[in-house]
Amino acid sequence: MNLTVNQFVRIFAGAFVLISLALGVEGSPLFVNANFLWFTAFVGANLFQSGFTRFCPLEIFLRKLGVKDSLPCG
Repeated sequence: MNLTVNQFVRIFAGAFVLISLALGVEGSPLFVNANFLWFTAFVGANLFQSGFTRFCPLEIFLRKLGVKDSLPCG
């Protein structure tokens, strides 16, 4: 399966949000500490600002690893 930079960013962001919620919400069986919710806020803020500025450190890192920006058509 060939994934694009955009797909990787969405996968990483979604995974980090879900993991940090699982670790930060008291009702979760994986609860560790409520401070993990700060990480959730950080991911959300980064996604929000990157929508306006188009600056995303993960995109830069993935491109340096050779991940393609888009898949060829057809």
